[in-house]
Amino acid sequence: MNTLPSLSVIVCAYTLDRWDDLRAAIGSVRAQNRPADEILLVVDHCQELYERACAAMPGVRVMPNRERKGLSGARNTGVAAARCEVVAFLDDDAAADPDWTDRMLERYDDPDVVGVGGLVRPWWGTGRPVWFPQEFDWVVGCSYRGLPEQPTPVRNFIGANMSFRRAEVDSAGGFRTDLGRVGTRPLGCEETELCLRIAARRPEAVLLYEPAAAVRHHVPETRTTWAYFRSRCYAEGLSKALVTRHSGSRAALASERTYLRSTIPQAFVRTLRPGRPGALRTLAALSAGVCATVAGYVIGRIHSLSSGSAPDRPQQTPELPTDGTPEPFWGSPYALRGWGSHGRKG
Repeated sequence: MNTLPSLSVIVCAYTLDRWDDLRAAIGSVRAQNRPADEILLVVDHCQELYERACAAMPGVRVMPNRERKGLSGARNTGVAAARCEVVAFLDDDAAADPDWTDRMLERYDDPDVVGVGGLVRPWWGTGRPVWFPQEFDWVVGCSYRGLPEQPTPVRNFIGANMSFRRAEVDSAGGFRTDLGRVGTRPLGCEETELCLRIAARRPEAVLLYEPAAAVRHHVPETRTTWAYFRSRCYAEGLSKALVTRHSGSRAALASERTYLRSTIPQAFVRTLRPGRPGALRTLAALSAGVCATVAGYVIGRIHSLSSGSAPDRPQQTPELPTDGTPEPFWGSPYALRGWGSHGRKG
C-alpha cells in the first residue's frame, strides 16, 4: 500500500471583512479525516489581519506576504515556506468537505499526476438568482455545468480548490505576480498560466480534476447582481488576453473554444425548453456574459499589441471596476492521452 504524500494547506487572505469565512476555512482544514501536516495562512499586506490571526489561530503558521502585493505573491510566499511534498490551496471564503485531503492525496499515487484540483460548489448566501446560468458559475469562482463528473485530466484548475507537487511549482517558477487579483481588482488566470507552464515543461504530466475532492465557496449577495456578472466576465476576458500574451493563443484558448462551441449552445437549448423559470433573463445573461468576456479579451489583446512590450515582461492592464471577487475560471477541461472517460489510465 502506497504511503500518501505529506501535505501543506495554504490559505491566502487580505482583509478582515471576511474574518468569519476565514475562520470557517481554517476550521474545515482542521476537521479533515486525514489532517494536513501543516496549515499556512499568508496575509497579503494587512497588518491588522495578521495580528488578529496570530492571536486567534494557534497551530496555524501565519506569515505576511513577502512578495509583490496580490494573490500570486501570497501563494508564492506560502509555497516557499511549505515543508511538505504537496501544497494545496483553499480560498479564504471556502470550506473543504471532511474527506477533501483524502480524496486529493490518493490521486498522487500515480507519479505522472503533478496536480489535483477539485469541485467547487457555490454556497449562495441569499440563494441563486433565477437568471444566473450554471454554465457561468465560474463568475463566482465555482465549478460550472459542463465540467466532467468523473476524474479527468484537465488543462487548469479552479483557484479556490487546487493542489500541486511542491517541486513542480518550484521548478516552474511559481505564480506570475503580474497576473492575478490584487485586493478587490477583478483580474485572474494566474493559476491557468501556471498550469500551462507546468504542462509545457513536462508533456507527460497530468493535471487531474477529481470532483470528489470538494469544497463549498461562499457567494455573498454582492456577487449576485447584473453589474457584478458583467464586470467579472469583462475582467476574465482581459485576464485571458494576458495569458495569451505569455502562453500563446493555441494553448491559452483551447478550452475556451470548446466552451463556446459546445457548453454555451447546449445552455441556450436547455434554457429554451418550456417551463424554464426566468428563461428570458437567463438567455440575456448567457448572451451578455459571452459578449462581455469576448469584449474584454479583444480590448486586452489590442492593449497588449499596442504596448509593444516583450512577451515575457509584465505590463499594465486596462482599468477595471474594483469589487470583491474570487478566482475566475473560464473554459472546459480537455482529456489527455492515455486517460479513459472515467478518469482511469488505460
